[in-house]
Amino acid sequence: MIGHARGRDRSPSIDSKLLGGGEDHWTVFKGLLPFVWPEGRPDLRRNVVVALGLLLVAKFVTVSVPIAFKEATDALSGLAGEAAAGPVALTAAATFLILAYGFGRMMTVVLNQIRDVFFTKVGQNAVRQLNTRTFEHLHKLSLRFHLERRTGGLSRVLERSARAIELIIRMGILNVVPTIIELLLICGILFYYFDISFVLIVLVTVAIYMWFTFKASEWRIGIRREMNDSDTDANTKAIDSLLNFETVKYFGNEGLEARRFDGAMQRYEGAAIRTYSSLAVLNSGQAIIFTIGMVALMWLSARGIAQGTHTIGDFVLVNTLMIQLWMPLNFMGMVYREIKQGLVDIEVMFALLGQNPEVIDRPGAKALEVRHGDIRFENVSFGYDAEREILKDVSFDIPAGKMVAIVGPSGAGKSTISRILFRFYDINSGRVTIDGQDIRDVTQKSLRAAIGVVPQDTVLFNDTIKYNIGYGQPDASKDDIVAAAKLAQIDDFVRAMPQGYDTMVGERGLKLSGGEKQRVAIARTILKGPPILMLDEATSALDSHTEKEIQDALDKVSKDRTTLVIAHRLSTIVHADRIVVMEKGRVAEQGTHAELIALDGLYASLWNRQRQAEKAREELASALEEAERTGALPPGWERDFKPAE
Repeated sequence: MIGHARGRDRSPSIDSKLLGGGEDHWTVFKGLLPFVWPEGRPDLRRNVVVALGLLLVAKFVTVSVPIAFKEATDALSGLAGEAAAGPVALTAAATFLILAYGFGRMMTVVLNQIRDVFFTKVGQNAVRQLNTRTFEHLHKLSLRFHLERRTGGLSRVLERSARAIELIIRMGILNVVPTIIELLLICGILFYYFDISFVLIVLVTVAIYMWFTFKASEWRIGIRREMNDSDTDANTKAIDSLLNFETVKYFGNEGLEARRFDGAMQRYEGAAIRTYSSLAVLNSGQAIIFTIGMVALMWLSARGIAQGTHTIGDFVLVNTLMIQLWMPLNFMGMVYREIKQGLVDIEVMFALLGQNPEVIDRPGAKALEVRHGDIRFENVSFGYDAEREILKDVSFDIPAGKMVAIVGPSGAGKSTISRILFRFYDINSGRVTIDGQDIRDVTQKSLRAAIGVVPQDTVLFNDTIKYNIGYGQPDASKDDIVAAAKLAQIDDFVRAMPQGYDTMVGERGLKLSGGEKQRVAIARTILKGPPILMLDEATSALDSHTEKEIQDALDKVSKDRTTLVIAHRLSTIVHADRIVVMEKGRVAEQGTHAELIALDGLYASLWNRQRQAEKAREELASALEEAERTGALPPGWERDFKPAE
């Protein structure tokens, strides 16, 4: 059924939407503002106010430093003239101005550092809140989204988004407005000490500088997005290949995987080179523009000195003010670039937050009340795509405490039924009820709490056996976990391991065999203790011996529970109270095993075919045993030909 689930969505491709961006930058920036002034957090709001106050004080101190330097220079110039006739004492005024200059420079740094301390808590809280909200939202999204996503690409863009959040908040709040204030203060000082021509030169220089910065940064954004896409693609290929390590080895395709990865890295290499080359162009252009403006001001000041209207201190003041302005202005260019690039990175997170779940609780939905556990499918029709219907007018009952099996050829809609019951998807028409309650009218949380699932492919968390069993009931005691393991017939195996229940299972449980993983899944479901049980081809991938052991454990679990079994091997469900045979999305036959065999229809055909296949396997196994007994097979043939347990 996964193939059907990956069908074309009604909306644009999720990967192309998320990984290619598309969110308006201003919308994204506005979306961050509530995290800078968080609701219900007076302590963080107080930090913001203090940080902004410190920032403004720091700016006033910063622009006063060049004035102190100018006055000290003029005072020392006067002393230099007097000293030409003989040594003179350093005046108290000159000493005070020098000390004031040093104090101002020191306080500029100290105030900014104190400001950062206050604002760090705000920025880090925003990072945590946004990432947690995104993580929670990902779990709310539909199964369709998670079947279509690319895990490696998604993890990388979220990683970049986390870094970008604090950068955008810190730079946007603590640098843009203060830089504008500093520019205005410098213009006021120039107008006071000089004339309007100095102010106009500064304003024109800044205007050209910012125009060039914005244009060049916009050009670089496209290159940065291409670099990000290449980085995402390379990371996706790497994770996908490593997750499928065994498959790569089965087909000896290490070289193919390396070439695919190298191709993605080659695209990243080219984009990275263009990114740094464009940065060199940007930095050079900024330096040229600003230097021309600064030289023009210095020339005017020098002419004023020659004409007797300006002092040496004025010349120093102009140079110092421009250097003083260069630092935040140069930082302003970096701020713009980083904010724009950060918005490119973070737009994915907002695209995720804007992705609406397909399945949501109805307003006023109540918790499911399982009184008996009767399940009924009434004229259910469903399709993953509007153009392709998977289930067509399906109706059947699962009486309370009984076991009903769903069988049929591949693509008949068996697994789709389990997904609908778990409400991974909402049906197109008809209804599904539990004790008369439409599952669309109850909360998803209560519905899923009432259903225990043992899937065909059990994927475990990369943690201990204890953690994976306890996942069925996170607050369960160690005794409860052990009791569940005993019922699932895995306790002896666990205790035989050196670390027992603290044994790590590896990523996706790869350190355990298929049968061991299934037993962990069964123990997890036992611990959950649901009134309804769903077994989705839980033994189809196991060998016959392991299947028998697992089936015994499943029989114990399903006793006195309403049980839906999605079956591939018909031999595992011959004892079911009822068997529903699916064909092309419809219910073809219903009845007990004996009734369906007597009917001599589709079920009987499937049964006979499987019996013939099993007989052939048994004959092959017998022949191999005979060949081994007579010595017809070479030594070590079991290692070379037998499948691993």
